[in-house]
Amino acid sequence: MLILTFLNSVFRRSVLAAGFVPVCIAASGGSIDDYLGRWALTIPGGGAGWLEVHRENGWYDGSILWGGGSVVPVSSVFFQDNAMYVTRTREVKRKDASGKVVRTQQFTEIIYARLDGDVLSCTHSNPREDGTALLKATFTGKRIPPLPPAPDLSKVKFGEPVVLFNGKDLTGWRLVEPNAANGWRVENGVLINRPEQEPGKPHKQYGNLRTDREFEDFNLTLEVKVPPRGNSGIYLRGIYEVQVADTYGHPLDSHNMGAIYSRITPTMAAEKPAGEWQSFDITLVDRHVTVVLNGKKIIDNQPLLGCTGGALWSDEFRPGPIYLQGDHEAVDYRNIVLRPVVAKQ
Repeated sequence: MLILTFLNSVFRRSVLAAGFVPVCIAASGGSIDDYLGRWALTIPGGGAGWLEVHRENGWYDGSILWGGGSVVPVSSVFFQDNAMYVTRTREVKRKDASGKVVRTQQFTEIIYARLDGDVLSCTHSNPREDGTALLKATFTGKRIPPLPPAPDLSKVKFGEPVVLFNGKDLTGWRLVEPNAANGWRVENGVLINRPEQEPGKPHKQYGNLRTDREFEDFNLTLEVKVPPRGNSGIYLRGIYEVQVADTYGHPLDSHNMGAIYSRITPTMAAEKPAGEWQSFDITLVDRHVTVVLNGKKIIDNQPLLGCTGGALWSDEFRPGPIYLQGDHEAVDYRNIVLRPVVAKQ
């Protein structure tokens, strides 16, 4: 009880300092039940995030995606004065002059959220690691509508094929980050990425590659080759990553080849050893995804609960590009063809 009282005091001070007063908001329609569900976040700095809050047996829990990385559980969720508090705890390792860890501390980040209709107004309070300040930033969240039923793909009509890569040059493609280094080029009809670092020089940040065109629902086919320990990704509509990685022989995992990164685990291991060409056949319709890897269906019309780490934005309803992750390791792509959905029954 003393800990909760102390944390509540910290929450109130941080919220007040940020200009938000956690007054009762029942008059504007807020209640605990109104906070439950999934939220598309636009986090500080404009990046994409995601939050899900749900009720367990007499308590509340949640999961969060904060920019890059994976969807992870939050530390706690609770409510007071019809406002929501979400906490995340991280370890901070203290080292001596020799680099030996002499103390591990737990730092708690606080998200305070106030509801206005289907929009969350949030304050993120994050202790500075040297213990000298509580850094604050505001951001917003928008309620994600419920998922529709899984589509009947036999009744979906696809349009004419769109050849996204012409096998000659990068026409129709551009870097997501205009100021990043460009490791992409075309060799012998293959789109290759070589994010090479120079020994003894500062780390060079390489860019991801996206199509100029943007799409809604579609079927996408391509071939990819990853080297040993290679890592890339295929982003559908710029927000859902199909993992590309050297995971041959690994146990099933949501970070393996063909997975929807950290969200959907393949039902079987269909990847080939590193250095071999592999084929993808991916269908995205009504926020459901099907992935066929090397002729084997490893994800079958499964729902997408939200964006994945590295998404360009969190809005699942706007058109977006195909984008290929190029800031990790070397990778090769070829025969990239998309067929847009033109009719659904």
